[in-house]
Amino acid sequence: MKSETALLTETALITGSSSGIGFHLAMEFARRRHALVLIAPVASELQKIASELKTVGALFVRTIAKDLEKPEAPQEIFDELSSDRIYIDILVNNAGFGHRGKFWEIPIEHEISVLRLNIEAVLRLTKLFLPPMLQRRQGRILNVASVAGFEPGPLFAVYHASKAFVLSLTEALATELEGTGVTATALCPGPTDTDFFQKSGMLHARMFQKANLMAPQDVAKAGYEGLMAGERVVVPGVANKIIVFSRRLLPEATLAKMTGKLYVDTSDGTRERGDKELQAAQRG
Repeated sequence: MKSETALLTETALITGSSSGIGFHLAMEFARRRHALVLIAPVASELQKIASELKTVGALFVRTIAKDLEKPEAPQEIFDELSSDRIYIDILVNNAGFGHRGKFWEIPIEHEISVLRLNIEAVLRLTKLFLPPMLQRRQGRILNVASVAGFEPGPLFAVYHASKAFVLSLTEALATELEGTGVTATALCPGPTDTDFFQKSGMLHARMFQKANLMAPQDVAKAGYEGLMAGERVVVPGVANKIIVFSRRLLPEATLAKMTGKLYVDTSDGTRERGDKELQAAQRG
């Protein structure tokens, strides 16, 4: 069994770590004195966050500014770390985004971008960092999926499909990894109060305006604890657990209609969340 000291010194690589759930996951690891490698597109944002993480306990923070939509980025990250003999014990595939709208109205280039980040980057990074974990017979993988992965999502179709892929892949991988010393965990949050809604064009959607959004800190804490416990699937929040369980029992057509209502535009004067709430979500 691993000692407590060994657990605390495991090095974690976290993608999409400059905001949202990724930032708060980095905070969770930092507070427990892990070494960190942070991946996001903007170098200046990463450097600022690295300084903050060191103040809360991170043993070491390495930042690498890369756009994971570019197919060569994962290999470049792996090669840079290997050259510097930085070995990754925990891979956190968190980076992801989506576009709201009718499928036929969204440019194909936008949807391909979603697939490149939400799926291709996850595949490439896992293919690169998993084999060394298997050789050392220790390691952990946390893939951030979503409750969206359990259901079809009209008006957010490709995002839901991408998260279904991540969820299915992680659950299959968890079985393949049994007895290897390496675990795979899927973190499946529900609607979370972050800047994801702004980036995906959902500020006026019913989900953002009306739903009971979970705090990203709580999602990150549940994800970290589930990962370290070796759980296969983590669904933070009692309400989300109930939703996931109940929706598995519903007909697909009914499920799709229910989910689609969450993405309906409410910009008809019924907005309940405004600039104040949006600003609070920027760092989340």
